Amino acid sequence: MLCDMHIHSCLSPCGDDDMTPNNIAGMAHLAGLDVIALTDHNSAANAAALEKCGGRYGIAVIGGIEVNTAEDIHLLCYFDDIKTAEIFGRKIEESLPPVKNRREIFGNQLIMDEDDTITGEKENLLINACAMTLEQAVTLCHEYDGKAIYAHIDRDSYSVLSVLGALPAEIEIDGVEIYDISRRPALIENGVISPDMPFMSNSDAHYLEYIGDRRQEITPCHPLYDMIKAKTGKI
Repeated sequence: MLCDMHIHSCLSPCGDDDMTPNNIAGMAHLAGLDVIALTDHNSAANAAALEKCGGRYGIAVIGGIEVNTAEDIHLLCYFDDIKTAEIFGRKIEESLPPVKNRREIFGNQLIMDEDDTITGEKENLLINACAMTLEQAVTLCHEYDGKAIYAHIDRDSYSVLSVLGALPAEIEIDGVEIYDISRRPALIENGVISPDMPFMSNSDAHYLEYIGDRRQEITPCHPLYDMIKAKTGKI
């Protein structure tokens, strides 16, 4: 089985408007993916629609969110079901500053149903940092039985390493995302991560053509292995 667990829809202002639920599911099918996750910024409002669209292609959809913490660190949070992801997402949205989105600058924040009909639009800018610290966000994720993963730790911005310089020992993280998986040996050699740290690599797709660009086989070293196994009944 192949997965891409970091995809943005047209709900994320930085995501292309063509990243509709149907288009995402269709491109995931063309890419040969079995499991995908929608990880829009600070909201899960399009996850239910994508789950229905994925079902048309036999693709399992995991509900997720890319939280932008108070420190400006991106944290990927995943949940066993879409409803829990939505509840968690509302908690995150409530902690966002009351700053309205400016479409002409940041882009649209479109909510869609399974037929790609626009049903609403988020008014507050979703890419802002929320009021929750990294530790608070991880703790809340775990309170909802979710999995918390540091996003793209090898990037120079919005990553735990670029902001803090190291993985905080006091935070019980479930794994890391490495955008360029070829950097994993160096991260281990430099003592940044341990050899047994669960890891994954995903596309972080904001445009349709990048879905599945960095797909990964689902093996026991994948931080979402148990969640995906429970969701699909496979592996």
